[in-house]
Amino acid sequence: MFKQWWDSFQPDQYPWLGDVFIVVLIILVANLIVGRLVARLALKFSTTHNLWDDALLEAARRPAVLMVWAVGTSHVLEIIGRSTEAEIFSALDSLRAVGVVLILAWFLVALVRQVELRLLSDEYTARDEAVDRTTVMALGKLVRTAVIIVSGLMILQNLGYSISGVLAFGGIGGIAVGFAAKDLLANFFGGLMVYLDRPFSVGDWIRSPDKNIEGTVENIGWRQTRIRTFDQRPLYVPNATFAQISVENPSRMLNRRIYETIGVRYEDAGRLPEIINRVRAMLEDHADIDLGKTLIVNFNTYNASSLDFFVYTFTKTTNWVEYHKIKQDVLLKILNIIHELGGDVAFPTTTVKLDPITIESAQGHTAEFKNG
Repeated sequence: MFKQWWDSFQPDQYPWLGDVFIVVLIILVANLIVGRLVARLALKFSTTHNLWDDALLEAARRPAVLMVWAVGTSHVLEIIGRSTEAEIFSALDSLRAVGVVLILAWFLVALVRQVELRLLSDEYTARDEAVDRTTVMALGKLVRTAVIIVSGLMILQNLGYSISGVLAFGGIGGIAVGFAAKDLLANFFGGLMVYLDRPFSVGDWIRSPDKNIEGTVENIGWRQTRIRTFDQRPLYVPNATFAQISVENPSRMLNRRIYETIGVRYEDAGRLPEIINRVRAMLEDHADIDLGKTLIVNFNTYNASSLDFFVYTFTKTTNWVEYHKIKQDVLLKILNIIHELGGDVAFPTTTVKLDPITIESAQGHTAEFKNG
């Protein structure tokens, strides 16, 4: 079949073949040049360790090659279209514009994504000051959404649709959609307020006294926030919830507090002033206690079975594990101080005092009972 077609092939019937061959050759050469250029730039940029040029190159690598083929292919179709009256070639200009818009949108979305990934990478934060992960993720989502919306409007315009009509329809339909999706919009604006106010960020430990919410923030989306609880379960909280509840952020605390009440025996009342002085001196000399914060060691109350004094101080660290190690060390040293001074920690006791007359009467009744 191919041999028959080749035998009957008449070059005069296809006057555009020479132009098409030249354009295809130019496409191949341009593709080769772009590939070599990208490879050279990648080699050069690998030595600069710059955030922006690496992101730009990585984002443009595939769209650049695709742009060469898209523009070249459109020119080939244009050459063929001049020699034929096929209706399909009349839409070539619109299709070319749509293709260019799609490739540019792909490039811009990829660029935003690459910049976001590099801003959140450990390599960047190690070389420069740390960036706020929540802000970077929020800006990345906003810019990508804007690029997609603008690209969609440009595509509709190139396809012959009126953008003003689309926007007018969107304004009227937006009212109906707003009533139908009020919860979705509440979560969207709740997420926006979290991004703007930043009561917490990704990686923070948060909890709410109003709701049973406590854990580490893993992701802040437009509709919901994912929190990893301490038993490693994911908790998905609608963003609108954060506009109605109080949220504590222990990750942003400056210190952790040690607040303990310790009771000694009543028989150690004479040792109590020395115990308090020794405990205060121990805390003032402790390397992990923040002396810039309140430090109190005072006798507090006469309890039922003990003389109570309290310790009120703050550690330098906010790390949960390190805090408990320091607290354990402080409590054990307090116990050693009490024992070194001959005292002991009190425990609940009950003392019963009897009247001597009552005791003698009870003994007499016991004697009579034995004699009888």
